[in-house]
Amino acid sequence: MVSEEIEKKASVFHVEDANSVDLVENKESLLEKARQGSENEHELGFRKAVVHHKKAIFWAMVMSATIIMEGYDTSLMSSFYAYPSFKEKYGVRTGDGTYELEGRWQVALGCASSVGTFFGVLANGYLTERFGHRRVIMGSLIVMSAFIFIPFFAPSISVLLVGQVMCGLPWGVFATMGPSYSSEVCPLSLRGYLTAYVNMCWAIGQFVAAGVLKALVANSTHWGYRIPFAIQWVWPIPLFVLTYLAPDSPWWLVRKGRIEDAEKAVKRLSSKTVANEAKDRVALMIHTNSLEVEQENENSADFKGWKSYVQCFQGTNLRRTEIVCLTFSGQIWSGSSFAYSPTYFFSQAGLNPQDTYKLNLGVTGVAFTGCIVSWFLLSRFGRRTIYVTGYSILTATLLLIGILSFPAQSHSGAKWAQAGLTLVWVATYSSTIGPLAFTIVSEMSATRLRAQTIALARDAYNLTSIISRVVEPYLINPGELNLKGKTAFVWLGTALVVLTWSFFRLPETRNRTYEELDLLFARRISARRFGKYDLTSESVIGIDVETRKVDE
Repeated sequence: MVSEEIEKKASVFHVEDANSVDLVENKESLLEKARQGSENEHELGFRKAVVHHKKAIFWAMVMSATIIMEGYDTSLMSSFYAYPSFKEKYGVRTGDGTYELEGRWQVALGCASSVGTFFGVLANGYLTERFGHRRVIMGSLIVMSAFIFIPFFAPSISVLLVGQVMCGLPWGVFATMGPSYSSEVCPLSLRGYLTAYVNMCWAIGQFVAAGVLKALVANSTHWGYRIPFAIQWVWPIPLFVLTYLAPDSPWWLVRKGRIEDAEKAVKRLSSKTVANEAKDRVALMIHTNSLEVEQENENSADFKGWKSYVQCFQGTNLRRTEIVCLTFSGQIWSGSSFAYSPTYFFSQAGLNPQDTYKLNLGVTGVAFTGCIVSWFLLSRFGRRTIYVTGYSILTATLLLIGILSFPAQSHSGAKWAQAGLTLVWVATYSSTIGPLAFTIVSEMSATRLRAQTIALARDAYNLTSIISRVVEPYLINPGELNLKGKTAFVWLGTALVVLTWSFFRLPETRNRTYEELDLLFARRISARRFGKYDLTSESVIGIDVETRKVDE
């Protein structure tokens, strides 16, 4: 149970610059506005939200679009390994006169951007809270434009490796900025859709990369691999202009004590019809910020700057950090490095190499469609339900792929069945845990530690990704263990662990305001009771609130 001290302090409001808070004129007025803001959030339906908050949708999509670049490049580099012009430039000559990229360089290039992304993500957790989303994105776009020159002109594979690491730094910023900004500018009824959209941006980037590679696969000159690098210069300029015009997150402005600016930002994010509700929304933000300040004060002294990461591992924030890190890294433990690219199984089944790139394009199309399907699922089911159910299907699919590896040794039909199951896996992943991980991670963190918590979650994903990129080639390559389809059994083991964890530890966040989530975590409600817990008897912003229930 939450301590009585927090209960008593729940109606005391804190901001970092109290002198600038015109809204906080008297406690009773602010409590009433916060109560009304909470009611407005819950009563706002999807259709009305789309009509009155089109600007919030637009700006959330703009900020998330930066992730397209990361999705583009991560798909690009691994596909270059089979490019004749790329292999001739950076590979070594083999006995039959052809060129191949050495295995050690394949692993190094595959992990290089993740290494850069790891440090970029950590930096973003600090920079965003200090300078705000807009300025950090604009700075990162400038840095990104400069770093692209390194891989574009790389005279050797070692320079190319350095270029990938350096490009990973701004990609780390982009990877965490989209879900953070979207979760703070969108109303409750749109929050899940716009944070899940981040995963679609990944799919769009992969789709563009697949199309570019297919168009240039026959180009035997150095432009065959340089043009794909150069295309990355297309995005920064329009994104920089749009980001400059975008409003700052009102939550960030509240944390900085800029209440008047926060109210203006809320008005910019909504239509004039609901502009009168801006004070109520900002009051709710102030109240939520107050609750989190009190919980921070109970845990420890106030940490600033880089030290704010320490707070992610204290008190109720420790549980939140556990949830976001395992939810995000669970994408890798589900076997994505094995099953997300079904080209191996189709080539084993007899598909010619020329059609492999066509298949790759089709797979990204399936992933894109899966993101759209996830929106329909979000409208009917809770986050926990979709994640756990999706993970169950992925685990079962891995089991079937592994079992079929035995008859596949002598029957081509079993190979085609394995290939088909990988498409089922991709479709399931792209409509469940792929997009839902972004939604869950964005909603689960405390608002004051959102940038830092998402950064930790993303780096948990990055570390897991590096491990899988090193292990997966060793498991499947003919010159190593050569497990082929039996590799599915390895990832089946990790998937079962995460599936079990998610059933017992992953709470439901659907239809909960950030204030309500703070109270539920403070009361240490179990994951399976989270969605249906009755807050009617609990004091929330000084009054009783309606019970919120979610399908489990």
